[in-house]
Order: sequence, then structure tokens, then C-alpha cells
Amino acid sequence: MAVTVGQKAPDFTLIDTGRKYTSLSQFAGKKVVLAFYPGAFTAICEKEMCTLRDSLADFNTAKAQVLGISVDSPFANKGFGEKNGITFPLLSDYTRYVSAQYCGLTNNFANMVGLSVANRSVFVIDANGIVTYVWISETPGIEPPYDEVKKAIA
Repeated sequence: MAVTVGQKAPDFTLIDTGRKYTSLSQFAGKKVVLAFYPGAFTAICEKEMCTLRDSLADFNTAKAQVLGISVDSPFANKGFGEKNGITFPLLSDYTRYVSAQYCGLTNNFANMVGLSVANRSVFVIDANGIVTYVWISETPGIEPPYDEVKKAIA
């Protein structure tokens, strides 16, 4: 069951690349862009996170915080972030609980039986904690509509 537009965004606490806990509630009063990505070091995920990185000026102007979330370990996310110069937090949902709650999971990712990853998705949450935009792809190879995301935070 995915999170929908108009719903209060469920709070969560995940570990960042420095193994510190980060909660959605820490960003109360600020717009938040949650970008769930299937896997660090995969081509489409690199392109997506780098596109978001390159759009940070737009997000900053809109006073929006970007958070990347994957089921990868904090160690993999750290290497991925360093390789790609990602300056926004990358959070590890290694239990898959938050991903399942927000956007659902893709099972047997890349034909690897038993590997489940977050569906590629983007959620925009307003300063009051209400979800104002949702995009979820059940096909990992599709990138989000970046212009729609930028409009949603404007």
C-alpha cells in the first residue's frame, strides 16, 4: 500500500552514510523531496541521483530538502555518494520497511532471485508534512519526470 497525495507523510528514521539516524520529522516546516532508488552503482540510479544533485539550486531556492533512499547498506550508499559527489543525504532502508510503506518493492531485481529493492519513486512533502506529489514506477529503468518534481516544489 503506497503513500498517496493528500496523506500525512508517515514519519521514519533511517541511517545515513555516516551511520547517524535521520528522521523525516527533522525537516518539519520545510518541503522535502524523497527520492527512492533501487540500487547504488546502477546506471539509471546514478543518472537520477546526479540529476537531482545538479538541480539542487532549484530545490534550495524552493527551500526543499532532498533525501535519497535505497535498500543498500550505509556503506554502499557512502561509496555511491562519494563517487558521484552527492551532497544531499542518502539514507539506508536496509530493512525495506519504509520502501514497502511508501512505494512498494520490486522483487527479483535484475533477475536476481530474492533481491527486493524499492520501486523508483519520488514524493514531495509540503512544509506541513502533507504529501503533495507522488510518482512511482514499477519499472526500475524509468527515470522520474524531473520537470514535474520541480513544479511540485515551486
